[in-house]
Amino acid sequence: MPNDQSNDLFDRLASGAAAEWSRYVDHAFVRGMGDGSLPEPAFRHYLAQDYLFLTHFARAYALAVYKGRNLADMRASLNGLKAILDVEMDLHVSLCAGWGIAEDELERTPESKATMAYTRYVLETGLRGDLLDLHVALSPCVIGYAEIGKRLAATPGALDDANPYRVWIAEYAGEAYQSVAASARATLNRLAADSLTPARFPRLLTIFAQASRLEADFWDMGLTLTD
Repeated sequence: MPNDQSNDLFDRLASGAAAEWSRYVDHAFVRGMGDGSLPEPAFRHYLAQDYLFLTHFARAYALAVYKGRNLADMRASLNGLKAILDVEMDLHVSLCAGWGIAEDELERTPESKATMAYTRYVLETGLRGDLLDLHVALSPCVIGYAEIGKRLAATPGALDDANPYRVWIAEYAGEAYQSVAASARATLNRLAADSLTPARFPRLLTIFAQASRLEADFWDMGLTLTD
C-alpha cells in the first residue's frame, strides 16, 4: 500500500507498485552491469534500442510543453526536453561510439517490440491524459535510471576499470543526471499539489506500474537480444 503520509509522489508510487518497481530496478540486466557479468552483445543491443527510446521520450517532453497550463509547467517540461536533446543524447552517442556503434547505424536500427510498446504507451498516456498523467508515465525512466545508477555506483567494483559498464553507471550516478532526476521529482510534487486527489491516486498508480513493467520488459529485450 502507498505511504499516504509521504509528501513525495514518486515514493508513494514506487511503494504502491513495489513488485513492478523491484522487477525493474533489480533486473538481471541491471545486476549484470553492476558486477560486469552482463554479456556485451546484450549491452550493445540495449544501447541501440535506448537511442531510439530517447528520441521518443524527447517527443514526450515536447508534448509536455504543449500540455503545460502555465509558463512554470512549460519551462519545467522544456528543461526535461533539453536534458534529453542537449545532454543525454550526446552522452549516449558518445557511449555508443565507445562500443563501436556509429550514430548512422543507430539511426538505421529497427525498433524492437519492447521499444515500441513502452514509448507508445507513454505518448498515448500523455495524449489522453493531463500533464500529471504524462509525468507519472515518464518517471520510472527519468527517476529510475538515477536510482539504479546511484545504487550500482555504491556496489563494490562497479566503477573499477575492469567493469566494461562503469561509464554507463557513472553517467547515471553523476551529479548532472541526479539533478535531472531531482527536478523530475520536484515537478511531480508540484503537479500533485495542484491536481492530485485521493480518488485519482489509483489511476496514477496503474500508469506507474505499467510503465515500470514496460521498463523491465525493455531490460528483457536487451538481455535476450529479441526484436
